[in-house]
Amino acid sequence: MRTQISYEYPEIVINEYEKIIEAVTEKALEYEQCPYEAQVFVMLVDDETIHEINREHRGIDRPTDVLSFPMTEFREPAGFDQLEEEPDSFDPTTGELMLGDIVISMDKVKEQAENYGHSLSRELAFLTAHSMLHLMGYDHMEEKERLLMEERQDEILAQCGFTR
Repeated sequence: MRTQISYEYPEIVINEYEKIIEAVTEKALEYEQCPYEAQVFVMLVDDETIHEINREHRGIDRPTDVLSFPMTEFREPAGFDQLEEEPDSFDPTTGELMLGDIVISMDKVKEQAENYGHSLSRELAFLTAHSMLHLMGYDHMEEKERLLMEERQDEILAQCGFTR
């Protein structure tokens, strides 16, 4: 697993942010039984930057907490067995599965941690787990999908030691 993290926020909010992100991305892949070495790129930004990205890529003119940009299309969530037929899903240089990009607003990490009454670390871990599931094909547009995704998020976070 290769997680590349770009910290573009003006202050260090959580000293161990790299450790948290790497632990959660690895646990999410392990939990979903990904049989490949994979790569994920994570960018930690402010509300202004994520607002601009949200407007540009999704046509939504407001900041959000996290954005996921999958590079691999799954026919079904975490359907890794179908990816052998999709050579564009793998980095031609390293052979790693290219899952995609995650953009997290550290302003929202601070705001939501306070609003929900838990730690900054737990909020960062939650947003990372949530986005990793999106990169592996999960969604929450329908109630059944939302419940499944929430269950998986909670289990990944618990296995990493992050509880509410």
